[in-house]
Amino acid sequence: MIDSARTPEPNPLGSLDEWDDDVKRRYPEPAADGSPSAPAAKPFVATNPDKKKEEFRDYRAEARASVKEFYRLNHTYQTYDFVQQKRAEFLPRTHARMGVWEALEFLNTLVDDSDPDTDVPQIEHCLQTAEAIRRDGHPRWFILTGLIHDLGKILCLRGEPQWCVVGDTFPVGCRFSESIVFPEFFSENPDSRDSRYQTECGVYERNCGLDRVTMSWGHDEYLYHVVKDYLPEPALYMIRYHSFYPGHRERAYDHLMSEHDQKLFAAVRAFNPYDLYTKSEERPNVAALRPFYEALIAEYFPPQLAW
Repeated sequence: MIDSARTPEPNPLGSLDEWDDDVKRRYPEPAADGSPSAPAAKPFVATNPDKKKEEFRDYRAEARASVKEFYRLNHTYQTYDFVQQKRAEFLPRTHARMGVWEALEFLNTLVDDSDPDTDVPQIEHCLQTAEAIRRDGHPRWFILTGLIHDLGKILCLRGEPQWCVVGDTFPVGCRFSESIVFPEFFSENPDSRDSRYQTECGVYERNCGLDRVTMSWGHDEYLYHVVKDYLPEPALYMIRYHSFYPGHRERAYDHLMSEHDQKLFAAVRAFNPYDLYTKSEERPNVAALRPFYEALIAEYFPPQLAW
């Protein structure tokens, strides 16, 4: 267990959007013909003995210092015991009661002090995602998922540091995959020296299913527990696993996934482009869109939720 008195408080990213932008650098938007517009900026991992380091794009050398420090903190302190502590603290959901639109407005207060380089509020990013999904004719629950998928970031407004709110998520309680960005930073994680967690499956059974796997703590897992009683299962997978890039992009944890997980991850992969590539300089008209989205929210959610 990590001593909470030693847990660091610094927030190295200028804003939470810096992590989103960094993910887009690693996974560029595909070209119109479906081919990658640029090679994915993946970290160098010596998994192929016949391939030289020079043949890989060395993402570690290109990433911003703030991003590296963010992942150093994330990988050092996201232990199995730490996640259990956070689940015990936040999953009873006794911190507040508020509606979904109210939560969007609450999240909006995050941008003003944390990001000096942009004046685009968080609610506009949420609307951009939802509107792109709506334009493509997807079901109403899919549109709603785009609107709310980042609401778990309100954890930052409860004093949580960035490294346990955003970042690529991954299983804890088993050996850390080399496909996780900056895997070298796990060398400082106490779980890397615990024999219980140093096999491929760790404390889990092969193909046990992700519902039996403890993921690193962050906004995805938190929001999933807030909304899990109200949305269809594909939406819940989108919310719970949209930051699980080692799983849905790198296929690094197929050995823990069930056939049901594999089927539902089609929904996660369908959602991913809307999550990454819908930020735009064209700002949505929040006041004009609000009636549509409040009606949509009311179709699925009660007036207030426990947070």
